[in-house]
Amino acid sequence: MITNEAIKLENGVEVPKLGLGVWMIPEEETEAAVKSAIAMGYRHIDTAQAYKNEAGVGAAVRNCGVPREELFVTSKIAAKNKSYESAMESIDESLSVMGLDYIDMMIIHNPQPWVEVNQSENRYFEENIQVWKALEDAYKAGKVKAIGLSNFLKVDIENILASCEVKPMVNQILSHITNTPFELIDYCKSVGIEIEAYSPIAHGLALQNEKIAKIAKKYGVSIPQLCIRYDWQLGMIVLPKTANPDHQKENMAIDFVISDEDMNTLKNMERIENYGEFGSFPIYGGKVQANREKLGQK
Repeated sequence: MITNEAIKLENGVEVPKLGLGVWMIPEEETEAAVKSAIAMGYRHIDTAQAYKNEAGVGAAVRNCGVPREELFVTSKIAAKNKSYESAMESIDESLSVMGLDYIDMMIIHNPQPWVEVNQSENRYFEENIQVWKALEDAYKAGKVKAIGLSNFLKVDIENILASCEVKPMVNQILSHITNTPFELIDYCKSVGIEIEAYSPIAHGLALQNEKIAKIAKKYGVSIPQLCIRYDWQLGMIVLPKTANPDHQKENMAIDFVISDEDMNTLKNMERIENYGEFGSFPIYGGKVQANREKLGQK
């Protein structure tokens, strides 16, 4: 079963390769959405402090009937937290809000506060070292089982590697057909960092792409299934987001193989539009949010 497949991190922790993202799912809908996914077989749930729905995720994990140790919960330190103290306080708050004894993985959501993305050259090197120190201490204390990064470029990762005691275990990045940052992926792999792909359906924009649709039709699958399988075959942990039970079930049905020829075509497909540069879009508003709401899937 696809949901049983996992990737082993450098510290031996196994991460289910298919996860459920809960970005922009309202708090009051989150528990039901997560319970639905768990009942189908999902074992990896990806949330964040900034999503404002950690409580719903925690409630679902506590009340779903599946043993806690069989579930993998990821959350993210809000991008605005750029000190040791604020980061550590936020980890404790996440544990409290979710009602969990530990979080399976905690990652830094972004190297810059969101308000400064593409507006500032400041990469917050010193501040991210302090946040990473908080993650290391939480890891050593058993509050979290694995630690990692999100949206970090090579220069940001090198900054952490230069001073860390515990290496980052993952880098969660935007990766989808028409926008796959291969150089960054190869670099992360070279230093033992696994890749997690969020927004594999390009915030829904892939649904409008006729070339993607043509290849999906060839395999008798939907566009979302092809997009998820694409990142899957590249060796990534994949995190499609949906609260819709039908979509959750569909997103699991990726037990097919894209040929080498078609993978090459997909790898080299032109961009859907000029929104998808890695790390260069406003995830909490504007055009991307509007497209996601219009098209229904992330």
